[in-house]
Amino acid sequence: MEKRYLALDLGGTKLMIGEVEGSGHIVRSKQYSTGYCSQEEAMRIVIASLDDYLKDGYTDGVCPEAMGVGLIGRIDCRRGEWLQIDTSRDIVVPMAQILSERYSLPCFIDNDVKSATRAEMSWGCGRDTSNFVYINIGTGIAAGAVVDGRIVRGAHYDAGEVGYMISNVGAASDMERENIENVASGHGFDLQARRLIGRYPNTCISLPSNGRIDVRSIYEGYLKGDALCRYLVVQAAEAIATLFTNMIRAFDPECIVVGGGIVADGMMLALVEQLVQPNNKRFLSMGVVATRLDPRYAGLLGAAAVAMDGIGKKKR
Repeated sequence: MEKRYLALDLGGTKLMIGEVEGSGHIVRSKQYSTGYCSQEEAMRIVIASLDDYLKDGYTDGVCPEAMGVGLIGRIDCRRGEWLQIDTSRDIVVPMAQILSERYSLPCFIDNDVKSATRAEMSWGCGRDTSNFVYINIGTGIAAGAVVDGRIVRGAHYDAGEVGYMISNVGAASDMERENIENVASGHGFDLQARRLIGRYPNTCISLPSNGRIDVRSIYEGYLKGDALCRYLVVQAAEAIATLFTNMIRAFDPECIVVGGGIVADGMMLALVEQLVQPNNKRFLSMGVVATRLDPRYAGLLGAAAVAMDGIGKKKR
């Protein structure tokens, strides 16, 4: 029977737990709500959710080889420590040790986007090249750069926070619009729509009183010719094109793989590709491609890849 791995994908609002085979097949999965919380609260939610998921045992009675966790924030994957979510939530949590001891499984953890990058290495584009950049464009923007088969992590495990890069989109004095994440992410679309809607009284979009605007409504407005929507979409496309160019120049990849809800329908990616200059793409032999992995489960597959890699290194 194929080896299985217990996988946990912990994001900003939800936790998904599942059992994944070495081929990438998801045997079973279940989703839990988390909400905005501290690391201590998140650990309590993780343990309570795992206890619920495992109350009837593992599927088919097959015990996993290891547990992998992909989660938001800065992670010391070598020590298995969750260092911080953000600057206001930054205690060191020995997460791998806590979970390993409680559930009697080897446990390995990594940042969520780097985990998704590992999934690309195991089951996606990374099977065809050892040099690529995975960029997730969703609520926020972050990347995992793979150079000669190794993920770039940095001295403080903070490499890949590319959403904070500066583009030249918008007025030079408007710093928020120059931050790529504040223009082209789900958060950025909402921020820009709220700042600019007063200039477009005839726009077809409306702003929710709670939560962020659904970017799909902006895309629909763009296709209908709504002036505000067209401005927001083109501005975001220009910022993402700048990001792609920076990644190509910085890491010399053969491929850029893109995931996340902002590019899920293909329209944005097509616009961006038109804006990246041919000279900047000349060595990008495999092009810019949407991830081949199911976007609904990319995080879960990433967590499984973390477990696979971790137990593989431990056995060597």
